[in-house]
Amino acid sequence: MARRSSWAALVRAQEAEARRRQADAVRAERRAELDRIADEKDRKRRYIEQRLEEVEEQNAQLDATAASLTQILANGLDRPDWAINFDSLKKPMAMPPFDAKGADRPVPPPKIDDFLPKPPGFMQRLVGGQKKYDLGVQAAHKDYEEAAKRHAITEMARELRLVQARREYAELCQQIREEVNRNNEEVDSLHREYLRGESRAVAAYYSNVFDHDPLPEGFPTTSKTGYIAESKQLVIERELPTVAVVPEAASHKYVRTGDRIESKARPTNQRQSIYADLVAQLALRTVHGAFAADSAGILESVVLNCFVDTIDAATGQAISPYLLTVRTTKDTLTGYDLRRVEPIQCLKALRAQVSRSPAELVPVRPLVDFNMIDKRFIQSTDVLAGLDQRPNLMELSPGEFEGLITNLFTKMGLETRLTQASRDGGVDCVAWDMRPIVGGKVIVQAKRYKNTVGVSAVRDLYGTVLNEGAAKGILVTTSGYGKSAFEFIEHKPLELVTGSNLLYLLEEHTGVKARIEAPDDWIDPQADHLTDETAIDVEVAAKAIRPPAQTEMPNNAKPEPSP
Repeated sequence: MARRSSWAALVRAQEAEARRRQADAVRAERRAELDRIADEKDRKRRYIEQRLEEVEEQNAQLDATAASLTQILANGLDRPDWAINFDSLKKPMAMPPFDAKGADRPVPPPKIDDFLPKPPGFMQRLVGGQKKYDLGVQAAHKDYEEAAKRHAITEMARELRLVQARREYAELCQQIREEVNRNNEEVDSLHREYLRGESRAVAAYYSNVFDHDPLPEGFPTTSKTGYIAESKQLVIERELPTVAVVPEAASHKYVRTGDRIESKARPTNQRQSIYADLVAQLALRTVHGAFAADSAGILESVVLNCFVDTIDAATGQAISPYLLTVRTTKDTLTGYDLRRVEPIQCLKALRAQVSRSPAELVPVRPLVDFNMIDKRFIQSTDVLAGLDQRPNLMELSPGEFEGLITNLFTKMGLETRLTQASRDGGVDCVAWDMRPIVGGKVIVQAKRYKNTVGVSAVRDLYGTVLNEGAAKGILVTTSGYGKSAFEFIEHKPLELVTGSNLLYLLEEHTGVKARIEAPDDWIDPQADHLTDETAIDVEVAAKAIRPPAQTEMPNNAKPEPSP
């Protein structure tokens, strides 16, 4: 009976132990499942955190890009190093280290001890080892002599290689010295020409200025510069970024459902507004940079044409429309606090022509065609000048010059009538633009000048325009105009054509390839060099001028009413 009780107790204990183990296994399994679920939740949490961080980084990048587009002008104003230091363009006289390619390391000569056999011991000498040793010594000396000869030949070849390496190194150093000296002499020459205000040097200087203008990534760096020395006017053509530089997305967000990042589109009108402001900022930055870089003080005015290189969505062809053109003077821009202006309003105040919709590539006509800027005057030291068969406008008779100008404006689509030639050999031409609404009577005056045309000539033209009741006045010269002339024509129906413009227009419309080279004894009329203080106010004086002259008009032209 006691045995059965003991046995039953043992069975119950085993069963209890089994149940305990089973319970432990179930609990372990549950713990493992909970741990797995916790790990999965933690993994998902970490993944979502990573996606949220990714979205945050994308939004931060969007904000940074948008902010950079608003700081184009401010960053240009803060830039202290617009002016180019010519010394920085020079190359240093740095020579590379001499590399003998191992030819400067002599090979140690052979030693006789390395060839001699080991002397025989006492026992070896007893059995005839001495004789064998003596024969070995003789062979060793022979081998040594042959090795010494090979070493001598090898050393001679090495020394020849060393001499050749040193010669090549000396030639390389001389080539570097000549190249550096040539480059630095060109830089010095360019510097001297720049200080003298020579067109080529000034254009090259400003090309360097804008090539190194630090703009945001993705902005084009293409620019062209030309300098009209007679007018002290810099002409810049600068490429703009397209509207694609403004991010299409306004923000990003993470959508857990579907595990995707969605972008909220920036409104079209907002993108266009940001882009228009960007164009204005870049224009003001460029004009400011031009004057800020004027270390020689040679600029009086700047003309800026801004364009884009893009694809016409309608034709698929490459196009380069101008979106902005502006002319301003240093004195005018000095009166503006560019840190506080609204860029678009500032350009309006500067009388800039701005595309009514830059984002849609609506073009404007540039104030100065860059193709009109060329080298007009032949240096007297140029021996080829005498071989130039192009007609020299300064050598034409007054009648020939009048005929040329009349022909030009006729080819340009105007109905022209000549009047009496002026005393300075120029031409007064009355013309009619036959286009409806925008056309009308045009007064054309030409001045064959060597030096800059004074503002009094421009005032005189304006008085004639008022007196004649004309719609427009055009002054053509073989030289250029000063700052005062460009300031005077603002808000007036006047247009100034420089010598370079005239040569371009002649070739473009009449096929005449001409040149302008004034004789050494040429004297410009003094009357056109009056100062601003002594020049009369033609807007007031013109009211007292005699009644409009009766000038012959073409049969199909309608008389224009007097203002």
